[in-house]
Amino acid sequence: MATTAKPAAKKVAVKKTAERKPNAAFMKPLTPSATLAAVIGATPVPRTEVTKKIWEYIKKHDLQDPKNRRNINADALLKPLFEKDQVSMFELTKIVSVHLK
Repeated sequence: MATTAKPAAKKVAVKKTAERKPNAAFMKPLTPSATLAAVIGATPVPRTEVTKKIWEYIKKHDLQDPKNRRNINADALLKPLFEKDQVSMFELTKIVSVHLK
């Protein structure tokens, strides 16, 4: 008579989820320069919102390069901000940080 052994029940590790607090530096409202304000508005906003608003603008005006979606093509408003015709999405944060006070 063969006995069927049941597989041992897996123990699931229970993670303690501590409430994550946002970094205060990211949440501090910063004033955009006139060049950046032309794209996102002149009201002081946190750095995270600046990035969101720029991406909203890029997607609304279909400015991502169709061949390489990591590149952003500058239009009339973004050209003074980028100072070139095309930038990589990885350069975007560095470029924007210069225009925030």
